[in-house]
Amino acid sequence: MDTAIPYTVEPRRETGLYNAKVGIWLFLASEVMLFGALFSSYVLLRVGNDAWPHGLLNIPIGTFNTAVLITSSITVVMAWASLKMSQFHQARLYLAATVLCSLMFLGIKSYEYRAKFIHYEVRLTDGKVMTGHAEANGHTAFLTLAKLQKMKVDKFEFHPDATHDAAHSEPLLLETSKIEQLECYGPWHHTYFAIYFTLTGLHGLHVCGGMFVFLYLLVPGVKMWQTDPRRYTNRIEIAGLFWHFVDLVWIFLFPVLYLL
Repeated sequence: MDTAIPYTVEPRRETGLYNAKVGIWLFLASEVMLFGALFSSYVLLRVGNDAWPHGLLNIPIGTFNTAVLITSSITVVMAWASLKMSQFHQARLYLAATVLCSLMFLGIKSYEYRAKFIHYEVRLTDGKVMTGHAEANGHTAFLTLAKLQKMKVDKFEFHPDATHDAAHSEPLLLETSKIEQLECYGPWHHTYFAIYFTLTGLHGLHVCGGMFVFLYLLVPGVKMWQTDPRRYTNRIEIAGLFWHFVDLVWIFLFPVLYLL
């Protein structure tokens, strides 16, 4: 009795697709609904908010990260094409390049995240508002007025952004007693940052998931190439379709969050 799963390599007559490709298209349809809902929420939040921050993200870094992700999509296609031509070792090099690009993307994104948690908006008791970097007893991230009071910090060093005042190019010593509010640019700071961290964080999880799949196909899953090369090639194609979707989501995220 033949217990092999049918249509893992050969296409089904009804759809012209093998099982895994049918499955990935259904899965991607659900992903479109997920990100579509989040993008719609972003539009509604922005339209309903009079004061919307702009220019708070690093556009050059975001542009470079976009190029990194697009490059990774190219290397996935090259890996699949190499397997189609039975160039296995070449395909592994392209897969390794894809994993490297995904690590680079996540590393750069982590750097961007950290920059938000060490950048502050300070509101003084006299009504003056400044933005910049703060440091208290060696701490630069997650500082709050309550935390400064708990640390018994009377004064802390503040580096204002250059846009405020040319005279404030050097660090200032701010008195804690004269601070009304001190808050970094975390997701709690503004609706914009809440949706920013939600969208980019969810996208980052998808990048991690795709990277782990490629790592599996690159190391333990490579045994399938010896036993069933056509099925292994199909696995790369399916993973590539997911990766292209992740890339496409970022191509929408970048202009929406960074440029508009």
